[in-house]
Amino acid sequence: MTQEELFKTLIAHCKEYGFIFPSSEIYDGLSAVYDYGQLGSELKNNIKRYWWEAMVRLNENIVGIDAAIFMHPRTWEASGHVGAFNDPLIDNKDSKKRYRADVLLEEYIAKLEEKNSKEVEKARKKFGESFDEQKFCETNPNVLRNAKKIDEVRTRMVKCLNDSDLEGLRQLIIDSEIVCPISGTRNWTEVRQFNLMFETKLGSVSEEANTIYLRPETAQGIFVNFLNVQKTGRMKVPFGIAQIGKAFRNEIVARQFIFRMREFEQMEMQFFVRPGEEMKWYEHWRNARLQWHLAIGMGAENYRYHPHDKLAHYANAACDIEFNFPFGFKELEGIHSRTDFDLGNHQKFSGKKIQYFDPETNEGYTPYVVETSIGVDRTVLAILAHAYTEEVVQKDGEEGGTRVVLRIPAPLAPVKLAILPLVKKDGLPEKAREILTALKFDFNCQYDEKDSIGKRYRRQDAIGTPYCITIDHQSLQDNTVTVRERDTMQQERVPIASLHALLTERVSLSNLLRKL
Repeated sequence: MTQEELFKTLIAHCKEYGFIFPSSEIYDGLSAVYDYGQLGSELKNNIKRYWWEAMVRLNENIVGIDAAIFMHPRTWEASGHVGAFNDPLIDNKDSKKRYRADVLLEEYIAKLEEKNSKEVEKARKKFGESFDEQKFCETNPNVLRNAKKIDEVRTRMVKCLNDSDLEGLRQLIIDSEIVCPISGTRNWTEVRQFNLMFETKLGSVSEEANTIYLRPETAQGIFVNFLNVQKTGRMKVPFGIAQIGKAFRNEIVARQFIFRMREFEQMEMQFFVRPGEEMKWYEHWRNARLQWHLAIGMGAENYRYHPHDKLAHYANAACDIEFNFPFGFKELEGIHSRTDFDLGNHQKFSGKKIQYFDPETNEGYTPYVVETSIGVDRTVLAILAHAYTEEVVQKDGEEGGTRVVLRIPAPLAPVKLAILPLVKKDGLPEKAREILTALKFDFNCQYDEKDSIGKRYRRQDAIGTPYCITIDHQSLQDNTVTVRERDTMQQERVPIASLHALLTERVSLSNLLRKL
């Protein structure tokens, strides 16, 4: 199965099992808008809880807020979004499809990098243990040619983006002989800028209503509340303010399922530091955030840092943590050193003094900010894509054939355990209900008594349930049950009285938090 086929299969699986649905599907849906079903919302909430606990509970100098989606329109002038929150878009005249010019170029660079990786792997297989990768990359003509092209394209792209040279971007696309993925032609329009913010009206009478915006990010809600939090919480620099919330962007090129949507959810933390110390804290959070991802257990090889070629107008350093999605390495989280741009601009536009008085230095200053910003929806997609597995069953006591299993890390799994009476008679359902009543206060449980036990196991595998508890006739005699583990399908006999402690040890969120 190709990665593209796997991705399509995953999307279908998400709908079939209640993770994610196209929004307003009975009306043929709404492009790039999705609803989370009963299992998707549980997974999403578990991810948010993991982030919040790791960020707020484990750090004494970080607190959380929940700012409103609607904000005074001057907020977005101060932040630069009204004047500079644009994407450079280009259309193919034959396919009538629209693309981000910078993304087309980045994908072109990624293909060249992939060619070099294949050259290296081919040589590694050929020469075995004697292979010297560095020497090979410095001497192989194909690798050198591709590397030179990568440097040329990246240098020109960054210059064009920094200079807002739209014609230069178009010319670079043409010079690189980039074709439309749909039509296969190079019949491109001019590049145009498109602002991504949604506008709406605030007021009871339309003629008197003010134009406001749906927030395109959650960060500004933190900045405008800096003084409120600092004073009421008696916070001392360095300290952070965290927030989870919805954001909205009028993405013209929305694609790849929930990876890029018009309505999405962010988990952001702004960390306020003394001017001059921002790079120290930038490195700290760069490392700390990667550790948060690695603790989930999806493999270090699936993550990488990607420094920004073009810095945003507010940043003096920035990088992304990228994840290896089915469509390649893409941004999962951003870490940015935002300087004092935001607080300084809000001070200027509001006319209110926004400074921190440092009792240690006996001086007032505008703090610098280090930001971590991660998409909840992209994290959901990363976990589901990594978890989805199709495998042939060759275990005693299990039905043969192929099973689909979601290997979601147990602390994040939507359903933690399934309670399954072997048959619907002989007092087994009643015993199973007793166990359910005892465990449901601490674990999200599912009760299922329909179909054979093998089919019920398969249903739970498909939604990622880590443990199945089977109640049989022996359970009535000695108060023991069979606990089946999802990934290995191994079974163990466990006293009912030990279930709570055993499950707490294996599915508790603290298992992830202790790795940080």
